[in-house]
Amino acid sequence: MTAQDYDAIVLGAGAAGLMCAAVAGQRGRRVLVIDHAEKAGKKMLISGGGRCNFTNIGTAPDRFLSANPHFARSALARYTPADFLALVERYGIAWHEKTLGQLFCDGSARQIVAMLLEECARGGVDFALGRPVGGVEHGADGFRVTIGGGRDVPVTARALVVATGGPSIPKMGATGFAYDLARQFGMKVVEPRPALVPLTLGGDDPFRALAGVATPVVARAGKAAFREAMLFTHRGLSGPAILQVSSYWRHGDPIIVDLVPDRGEGWLREAKRATPRAGVGKLLAGALPQRLADALAEMLGLRGELANLSDAKLAAAEQALAGWRFVPNGSEGFAKAEVTVGGVSTADLSSQTLESRKVPGLYVIGEAVDVTGWLGGYNFQWAWASGWAAAQAL
Repeated sequence: MTAQDYDAIVLGAGAAGLMCAAVAGQRGRRVLVIDHAEKAGKKMLISGGGRCNFTNIGTAPDRFLSANPHFARSALARYTPADFLALVERYGIAWHEKTLGQLFCDGSARQIVAMLLEECARGGVDFALGRPVGGVEHGADGFRVTIGGGRDVPVTARALVVATGGPSIPKMGATGFAYDLARQFGMKVVEPRPALVPLTLGGDDPFRALAGVATPVVARAGKAAFREAMLFTHRGLSGPAILQVSSYWRHGDPIIVDLVPDRGEGWLREAKRATPRAGVGKLLAGALPQRLADALAEMLGLRGELANLSDAKLAAAEQALAGWRFVPNGSEGFAKAEVTVGGVSTADLSSQTLESRKVPGLYVIGEAVDVTGWLGGYNFQWAWASGWAAAQAL
């Protein structure tokens, strides 16, 4: 069969791939999008509880992890949250700001997918969905991709865009395909690991008995600190604060959690002076959920009235509560990770165009790149920005 020829082939019909294809198509490029999934945007549909946290108005380069912390700066500056929001509003999609700059659809994530597909249609983009990639070759005339799935069809293009994401949430079809392809073309891969993922505690850890209890905290891993809610689960720790620090956490390191971020130093001792007859349990329950307060009082040996406890014991309790040391034994892995830290090395890519420095015409965008955002719409903004940047160069 004669190969079909395109200006660009985009591998992956997720956020970054659809954005890149739509923009390139509307710039007059003939584009084909290939994905092994039957429908485009599958991972997008489950994001934000089905409402798609499509960007964050607080987007800035320092809210992304990468071996090169400056790499994302160029793309993020050239396609901003305001640019994507203008597109959303052009389609009449109702949205709201939740907390911390997070923007969500009022309705459904399906609206964002439908919008991107309509943008692709306006650019005359072709799709091959439900079709796995059989192989990729590179020659003097560009790239030759074999599309499997019943019968092998060869397609060619002068440019190839890798937008297949990382291995997080494999039940949605996620794989490490991008890394295999990068290595095939001599590009380095920064070790991928699960990010924005719940952390697990040992089977005998008493905190596992508190499953379902949530409380506002400041959680720290290394130099990174986040003030949000923490949730105890039957396996360990979750909630936004833990998901955020999980991206910075390394196996064997502790997570330091301030369980009483609204209480200043000396608060227990001050309470002892003011209300010596107050019970410690009741005082802790004023700062924490009852079940957690009871468990911590037991662990710290705080019983009875404040008057019966020495200042030294109360000072030690204050210190423990403000810097509780959890040592996770692992995470819930790629199966529960929202994104992946690591990926195709930024050292091998242009920050302006996302084009490979080693293979002209090869681009890597979105989550496949070693650029990972915080929880809260940042990873979508990187998808839009990196997809747009690559499309300008196609």
